[in-house]
Amino acid sequence: MKKPLALFGTVIVAMAAPALAAPGDMRVSLFLDKAEKLQSRGMAAMFSSDLKLVMAEAKGAGAAYRARINADKTAGRVPHSCPPAKARVRSDEFMAHIRQIPAEQRDRISVTQATADFMARRYPCPGAAG
Repeated sequence: MKKPLALFGTVIVAMAAPALAAPGDMRVSLFLDKAEKLQSRGMAAMFSSDLKLVMAEAKGAGAAYRARINADKTAGRVPHSCPPAKARVRSDEFMAHIRQIPAEQRDRISVTQATADFMARRYPCPGAAG
């Protein structure tokens, strides 16, 4: 009888895992799918539960990126990239960037990594090898 109970516990943990993921950890494939569906809905997207999820992913990825830059500076390392203090990224620019990621790689790249890659291309540090 322990076997069915163990399986049930495994299913519960597997179902809870996505909810436990930190914002920004979503795979680009899922983020892109949800974001494109929201865009296709126009104003009706405001009523979708996915809107908050997509916005939280983008916000979490941005926060992780800023933390990485700050950690590099604090540790005296050459920063990953060198954005201006008030860097603004338009959603259409970021979406164009993630659409350029080959489909076969989208399941292996997080929104956080895609954000860091985008910022490194857009704001390279002067004299940095790239």
